[in-house]
Amino acid sequence: MRRLLLLACVILVAACSSAGQETGSLTGHVTIGPLQPVQREGEPEPTPAPEVYATWQIVVYTVDMRKEVARAAIDDEANYAVELRPGTYTVMAQQTTGRGLPQGTYAVGITAGQTTQQDIDIDTGIR
Repeated sequence: MRRLLLLACVILVAACSSAGQETGSLTGHVTIGPLQPVQREGEPEPTPAPEVYATWQIVVYTVDMRKEVARAAIDDEANYAVELRPGTYTVMAQQTTGRGLPQGTYAVGITAGQTTQQDIDIDTGIR
């Protein structure tokens, strides 16, 4: 009887602790530009090399920006993804070197079991 009761307690504790751990996904596509000062008519806009994306990360903060919650790398296809607990966050792109122009922030809401799409534009400042 004690073993059965102990087993029931262990299962209950495991179920309670995993129930509060549900997450949602934040995904997006990142654009970086402009890459040259003059865009000539009829010429396609240059595509950033994977090395350019590797110098940036997506950083997720609490909504008040007091605490960093997560970081996500930008892949070679210019996409990122990160799992987060439900809530509202502030998201921005930051250079891994700590240099570069300040980028805009985006407020995003995460719901458990769902994917939130937030595309991010990085302005290089080239004019």
